[in-house]
Amino acid sequence: MYIAMNRFRVKVGDEEAFEEIWRSRDSKLLDFDGFVHFDLVRGAEAEGFVLYASHAVWRDKESFIAWTKSEQFRASHNRPKPKVGYAGPPVFEGFETVEGLSISA
Repeated sequence: MYIAMNRFRVKVGDEEAFEEIWRSRDSKLLDFDGFVHFDLVRGAEAEGFVLYASHAVWRDKESFIAWTKSEQFRASHNRPKPKVGYAGPPVFEGFETVEGLSISA
């Protein structure tokens, strides 16, 4: 598994606008081979911003890289966005799974 994360520092007061961008997006992830799961998570408020992270799980790193080069990726990211104040640019972090556990349904 490969986990692709982007961390966003959203200025206090812009949380709802930021979350609406994600809720209303036309995501193409479900249509892409190798995609497993996505979450947008909200963290704590600190120093005038709220920390968020997008957390996408992929079958492997190659699937994620293929996604970033795809037409679906471009279509998902080329859309008008409401104005949101950020305390700096997004920070990308990629992780390859070393060990994992899960509960099967």
